[in-house]
Amino acid sequence: MSGMLSRVRVVLSHTSHPGNIGAVARAMKTMGLTQLYLLNPQRFPDAEATARASGADDLLANARVCTRLDESLSGCRLVLGASARARRIPCPVIGPADGARWTVEAAAQGEVALLFGCEQSGLSNREIDRCHSLVRIPTNPEYGSLNLAAAVQILGYEVRVASLAGAAAAPPAVRVPVSVDELERFYVHLEQTLVQLGFLDPAHPRQLMRRLRRLYNRARPDENEVNILRGILTATQEYLQRNARGQ
Repeated sequence: MSGMLSRVRVVLSHTSHPGNIGAVARAMKTMGLTQLYLLNPQRFPDAEATARASGADDLLANARVCTRLDESLSGCRLVLGASARARRIPCPVIGPADGARWTVEAAAQGEVALLFGCEQSGLSNREIDRCHSLVRIPTNPEYGSLNLAAAVQILGYEVRVASLAGAAAAPPAVRVPVSVDELERFYVHLEQTLVQLGFLDPAHPRQLMRRLRRLYNRARPDENEVNILRGILTATQEYLQRNARGQ
């Protein structure tokens, strides 16, 4: 079980209060999670973080501080974002138990990220674009405000329960989704091709790429599927170039 849990990283984005970082480290350690990633924290390291960690100082000492979202998610095959707010462009939403099951299954194949936004506004649209799904904790609809560490504790608990239930012992799936790094390269290629086709106006993109990200994030394509898709895009670009030369 510890091997699987070691492949689950908790990513905190733009955390404003160092005490919350320490409290998150404590919540993680109680559930056997060890990978803490900090994306542009306002204050870290900080004595208040150490005080609130209450013995989880090792997680703080080994925390990886990142300046770019790509760096904090690099190598992950599944990214789940914790979010309580509804979005204008829907993103798949699952509960904590299902999120934990996905996490355990994906961690048998590679790295997984549980992404948490800043305390004031939660995840940004750009961060949600990188998530395969959102996890929503079913709080009281009249008062749904959860402390950051409490949210991490709940999801960490569900992941531990799922791992103890033996989900990680199931044979790994033959189909392995590509990492988010590979998927991001596909999105760049896709956008370039759509612009060349005239289907996407870069001056007025609206929400086209965001909707396409939702589509492919739901599908979680594997390496062969992404290679096929990128092959189609390359063939389309070459066709457009040949036509342009022939004019």
